[in-house]
Amino acid sequence: MEENKNQTLIDKIWNLFSSVTFAVVIFTLIALTSIIGTIIEQNAASEKNIKLIGKLFGDSIAPALHNAFEVMGFMDMYHSWWFVSLLMLFVANLTVCSIDRLPRIWKLVKEPVKPLTDEQLKNLGKKEIVLKGTPEKIKEAAGAAIKKAGFRPLETKEADGYQLYSEKGNYTRLGVYITHFSIILVLIGAIIGIFFGFKGSLNLPEGKTYSVAFAQTGHLTPTQESEMEMIIAALQSVEGSTLKASQKLGMEEQSLKLKMKRYGIWPLGFSIRCNDFNVDFYSNSDMPKTYKSWLTITENGTPVKIDGKEIQEIEVNTPLKYKGVTFYQSSYGLVPGGGGNSKFRFRVTPKDGKTEEIESGFEGSFSVPGTNLTGKIEDFSPALGFDQSTGKPFTYAEQMNNPAVLVSFYENNKKKYNGWVLKRYPETWKLPEGHVVEFVDLWGIQYTGLQVRNDPGVWVVYIGFIVMSIGLYIAFFMSHKKIWLRVIEEKNNTRIIVAMTANKNREAFQRKIITLMSKSIEGGK
Repeated sequence: MEENKNQTLIDKIWNLFSSVTFAVVIFTLIALTSIIGTIIEQNAASEKNIKLIGKLFGDSIAPALHNAFEVMGFMDMYHSWWFVSLLMLFVANLTVCSIDRLPRIWKLVKEPVKPLTDEQLKNLGKKEIVLKGTPEKIKEAAGAAIKKAGFRPLETKEADGYQLYSEKGNYTRLGVYITHFSIILVLIGAIIGIFFGFKGSLNLPEGKTYSVAFAQTGHLTPTQESEMEMIIAALQSVEGSTLKASQKLGMEEQSLKLKMKRYGIWPLGFSIRCNDFNVDFYSNSDMPKTYKSWLTITENGTPVKIDGKEIQEIEVNTPLKYKGVTFYQSSYGLVPGGGGNSKFRFRVTPKDGKTEEIESGFEGSFSVPGTNLTGKIEDFSPALGFDQSTGKPFTYAEQMNNPAVLVSFYENNKKKYNGWVLKRYPETWKLPEGHVVEFVDLWGIQYTGLQVRNDPGVWVVYIGFIVMSIGLYIAFFMSHKKIWLRVIEEKNNTRIIVAMTANKNREAFQRKIITLMSKSIEGGK
């Protein structure tokens, strides 16, 4: 008690941070809050989380609980000040614990192995073997045995014989501290990612170019939405340069950055364009088999070549990486409003002619080369189905699940016939005269949904996990081992006294050495 009273404030703080109990408390808090952060979707629309909370706690209190969670930062938990503080406290705790205990372990690591007295050998616990032969011959055989076990024995001459002693793996005692260091690296990498990284999305329509990505935000007022659109337009015009955008908007750059953070706007520092997007389905199914985007990165208006190519093809599990930003293919959909610059793409093959690629706008027309036949676009459906009872066409989904275009064909300005041309069904491409009109795509009506990530701390995290693997292997599978052999000359015999220590799995170590010695000595007779 008297010792605790004499402690300074710094001593008390040090003792707190070097406490294992404090580490358990901090780790438990991180784990419990992470569970909440996993259940509640981060940065999601309020309606979505209110519905989820209602299922868990009841609809009547869901809005109030949602507001309370939002005030406490659970809707963007991993960027909240208190979660970051918990991570930093855990880093500090691991650091102080390691520093506090390291000197004692370092002393054990650096202290060289020395010959032992009879009393010390007795206290360690010893095994004795009595053999026929001279001490010199037995000593050589015993030395060869421990060399096979990876030791380099030292030798001391004693009055009644010899003592051999050696150690290995002294630095393996640092394995736990290597693991501590790796955890600190992982947490530092995570904190770097939280403060300087970005995780968002970008719905990029075909033919459009963006210089920013977006994170989900809470509810915005009409005034805020108007300001957000103005900021996006300014950033778009200068390829995401916050300095140029601030000058264009007439505000300080730091003020612009704060507003961008509030509205979830992230400047890329370059532009990305969607040249095309395509989704393939399994036959006779609306289940997507693969969907791909063809993208181009531009800087200062000039396309950037990556691996020698200007146009980059990405799909699920094959992302595009540029300047630390990674674009993942994650979703797709129809552009709201239908895409004003959309173009129908056809591949037309006359009965006796060559295939040609033809484009047409909505309500436009096209000619079948080498004929007087003209096709006029009458209607379009992204997912065409037919009523089984009436046979009438209808649209069953707001996705390009079964795109079809209704085309009327005219010859010499007289309508001959019309019909639906379906992209996925080749039997609908063939005209009565034998011409083929393949519906390739309606370009410009779809967007590619990209997940956008920039995590400057990810390499620190990767290095941390590599170091952790090394530290865990050392801590669990290697040990600091010491061995002493006294070879004592007796009347007509030689006595060997063996003492061993190991900070892990001592019994297995002893069995191994005794077995090696028995074989070597028996073989050396």
